[in-house]
Amino acid sequence: MAVDAAGNASPQGPRDLRVVAQQKMATLLRAFRRNPIFWLGVLAITVPTLFSLMTRGWNTEAAGHAPIVFGTAIWLFALHAARAKAAAVPGSPALTAVLLGLSLLLYLASTITGLTEVQALATYLILVSLLYGVGGGPMLAVLWFPILYSIFLVPIPDTFIDIGTQPVKIGISNAVVGLLSTLGYPVASSGVSIFIGQFELLIAAACAGLNSLISLTAIGSFYVYLRHNASWRYTAVLLLAIFPIAVFANFIRVLFLVLLTYYGGEAMAQGFLHEFAGLFMFVVAVGAIFLIDAGMSRLMGASRTGEAA
Repeated sequence: MAVDAAGNASPQGPRDLRVVAQQKMATLLRAFRRNPIFWLGVLAITVPTLFSLMTRGWNTEAAGHAPIVFGTAIWLFALHAARAKAAAVPGSPALTAVLLGLSLLLYLASTITGLTEVQALATYLILVSLLYGVGGGPMLAVLWFPILYSIFLVPIPDTFIDIGTQPVKIGISNAVVGLLSTLGYPVASSGVSIFIGQFELLIAAACAGLNSLISLTAIGSFYVYLRHNASWRYTAVLLLAIFPIAVFANFIRVLFLVLLTYYGGEAMAQGFLHEFAGLFMFVVAVGAIFLIDAGMSRLMGASRTGEAA
């Protein structure tokens, strides 16, 4: 009940009810956090998901960046923990219940179907819902980058990878064949297959650039956030450069493998040199991001110096 100037009790307004609800939510969450059952529940959801990811989801080329993201994400959350705690204001109880309920239903469905990708996404949403319930919008605002960065821990389903890489694979295949044909090599293509001499190469998803794009975006976003946290425009421009870098790096990779097959045979192209080419081009792509960043920083510094003069 609210009290007016005369000392009489008056009905609570919507704002008063909202404040009371938030206070009750804060009390309930504090009680939960002090209760071992709450933490056992969180561990019961997160530990099986992490185990599934480490054994089935992160042992592929598409998720090679995940262990790095996992370690750096924990560091980022710890780095911002004090600010997040100071800014915390309990979120809406109704919205927290809805988000948590839907996330738990998705988690239940994932355990029934055995889909690791869905289980990882559901666990991610559950943890974000808990963060919102504990600290509301202000806490999420402080932790916005660690939260978004952690989405790279969720593996992409193979179906989406196949659909997403098909146009890129065809484009890379046509570009390689066009270049080699101009240079006089006996080469042709059919869809994502390249024929050179008596050999046939199939461009897999790993050679299409999507895997590199995901890994480069994860590493690049972490690098840009640490170095240019204050400039979101600069960050957006640098991140947009990642896609053409990834595609061009994989174009060079496929070109190298086609020539290696032509001169050394299929066994040589599918052995150690195949994996080495992928790793080498990834390192080159990361270096290209650093070079572009250095060039942009120099240009912006020169521009500011000119304006000051």
